[in-house]
Amino acid sequence: MFSPRIAFLDVDGTLIDAGEVIAPSTIDAVRTARQNGHLVYLSTGRAAVEIYPAIRDIGFDGAISAGGGFAEVGDELVIARTMPEEAVARMVGFYEESGYDFYLQSLTHLYPSPGVRARFATYLQQDRERRGDDRTDLHSVADLDEHPALKAFANVRPLSYSGIAKSVFLAGDLMAYDRVSEALSSEFHVITGTIPHMGTGSGEVTLSGVNKGSTILQLLDHLGIDAAAAIGIGDSSNDIEMLQVCGVGIAMGNATADIKAHADEITTAVLDDGVWNAFRRHGLI
Repeated sequence: MFSPRIAFLDVDGTLIDAGEVIAPSTIDAVRTARQNGHLVYLSTGRAAVEIYPAIRDIGFDGAISAGGGFAEVGDELVIARTMPEEAVARMVGFYEESGYDFYLQSLTHLYPSPGVRARFATYLQQDRERRGDDRTDLHSVADLDEHPALKAFANVRPLSYSGIAKSVFLAGDLMAYDRVSEALSSEFHVITGTIPHMGTGSGEVTLSGVNKGSTILQLLDHLGIDAAAAIGIGDSSNDIEMLQVCGVGIAMGNATADIKAHADEITTAVLDDGVWNAFRRHGLI
C-alpha cells in the first residue's frame, strides 16, 4: 500500500549552498518526489519575499517561512505567528541602542536598517571568492546582474511594528548573540545566526515558542498528516526543532556537529546530492 510522505527542506545550506547555487540532483529529487505523490515543503528562515523565483519555480507544495512565523499551503496563508507591536518596539529599541544592524521580516516585506545592504554585499563577495568557479554543473538561483538580497535591502523603508514574525541582527561584535539573548530571551526565541562568516555576531529572533518545529506541527495538524510521516532536512541552528519533531530528522553532511547530534541520520553535503540521497534512502524517489 502506498504511504505518501511529507518532506520539509531548509533552504540555505540544504537546498542551496552559501553561494546560492543548487545541484541539479536536488531539483530532480524535489520534482520526482512530488510526481511520485509525496509532498515537499520549504522550511526556511527566509521571509517569503526572500524566496527567489528560481527557488519557487522548482515546484513545492507550500512553504514555512521566517523561521516558523508563517506557513502557506500553495499560495494560501494558513498560519501566521507574528509578534505584538509593543514587543517589536522593545526589540528594535535594543538593537538601535546597541548599534546593531538588523532587519525585520513580515509576510510581504523586509524592513532593513541602513547598514544591512553593505553587510550583505560583503558576505556575497566573500562567498564568491571562497567558492570560485570550479564547478560548471551547478545552477544559480540568484540574478547575476543584481543579487535579489541587495535589491531588497536597498529599500530602507520606515519600520513597521505590525505583522512582524522575525528579526535578524548583524554586528561586528562577537558578543552580540550573548547580549541579545540576555536582553530578549525572556520574551523571545533567540538563536545564533545562520549567515556565513557571522558566527555569534548575528542571530535570529522570533517570539518565544515560535520555530520551524512548532509551526510544522501546526501545519501537519491542519493537513491531517501524522508527524511520523514527516521528513525534515536541515543544516543549521534554526533547524533543530524541525529535526526533532519530524518522524525522521536528517542533517546535511555540511551541518555542524551540534546539528548532527539532533538528527536521526546524516546525508551527504548540499552540493554532493544530499537531498537526492536522503529522498532515495526513504523511498520518495
